[in-house]
Amino acid sequence: MLDNHARIMQFFSMAKEVTGRKKLQKMIYILQQCHVPFEEKYNYHFYGPYSEELTLRIEELCNLGFLQENKEEKSSYYQYHYQITPEGEQFLRQFSLNMPDYSDKVEKLQEKSSRFLELVATLLYFDHLSRDEAFQKIQALKPSQNYSEEEMEEAEAFIRELKGA
Repeated sequence: MLDNHARIMQFFSMAKEVTGRKKLQKMIYILQQCHVPFEEKYNYHFYGPYSEELTLRIEELCNLGFLQENKEEKSSYYQYHYQITPEGEQFLRQFSLNMPDYSDKVEKLQEKSSRFLELVATLLYFDHLSRDEAFQKIQALKPSQNYSEEEMEEAEAFIRELKGA
């Protein structure tokens, strides 16, 4: 049971800090789609793939003092920052996880905006569709994002890069 919690903690040990709940959700989903063995179940939600399980695990890890959540007030919303605590590092040392080294993927994901990761995650979610069908679906589901053809191509190239890395 705690293995899934430890996997999330290992992710934070690599990421150091993640800014934004949406970005966190997308990072874990994208890693999962790149065969990193995270077991959270995802469904499609307003901002793309979303896992209630991941949200609950993050909340549990914060309540245990293993993750620190800082809430920053912006003009019209709150932005959340997550990072592993010393207690979380100690918890993580108790596990020997059989996980691949995916630190390079985490680094690449950290460099991207949550808006871009939303596009990448949504493309991966609809990977059973043709490219044109996926793009049309994304345009229909996310008209306010107004993704361009260039952004779509960049997202596809990023997916190929991640899966090849």
